[in-house]
Amino acid sequence: FGIPPDKQGDYAYLLHIVRSLRSSGPEGTGRGACILPYGVLFRGNAEAEIRKNLILKGFIKGIIGLPANLFYGTGIPAAILIFDKGRKGSKKRRSVLFIDASRDFDQGTNQNRLTEENLAKICATYDAYEDVDKYAHAAPFEELAENDFNLNIPRYVDTFEEEEEIDIAATQREIERLEGELANVRAKMGKCLKELGVAATTS
Repeated sequence: FGIPPDKQGDYAYLLHIVRSLRSSGPEGTGRGACILPYGVLFRGNAEAEIRKNLILKGFIKGIIGLPANLFYGTGIPAAILIFDKGRKGSKKRRSVLFIDASRDFDQGTNQNRLTEENLAKICATYDAYEDVDKYAHAAPFEELAENDFNLNIPRYVDTFEEEEEIDIAATQREIERLEGELANVRAKMGKCLKELGVAATTS
């Protein structure tokens, strides 16, 4: 697949796992997963070549983006890479399912955590292996190739939320209404203070 760079050990670790998986045997063998920092998804040079070769072989089946501050000792977000050596063959079997689970977590004092509901959603989405709006996308081989085998999750899962359009005219009318109510309240207050013999002040 290629030689990992000297100063980055992530792909040496990843390739050791891939090499350790069974390449043949009864159905259900040759599967594995590892947790690595997001950089393995998009870094270039030697790592880009390894990533490309793994995709060409069809070994990468899924990528799950996790929330930040999930693990002890580091606050950086990480991703789960899922491998399956039984996927050799057509381009259709070289697709990759991307799941962006980075926004679904229970915020803790020192660390975030995945709830049972979060985990169930991830597992159900992976089992279905289908697109879910703003959460998951099964990218075919052609799409991966168009992106130069860059596996950065935002390239495939669009989580952008459009902001609600502001009705300027309605907002102006609401401001005028509130200003009118405030003027009435001030007038009533001034009348009451005058009856009590207290001088009214304005600010």
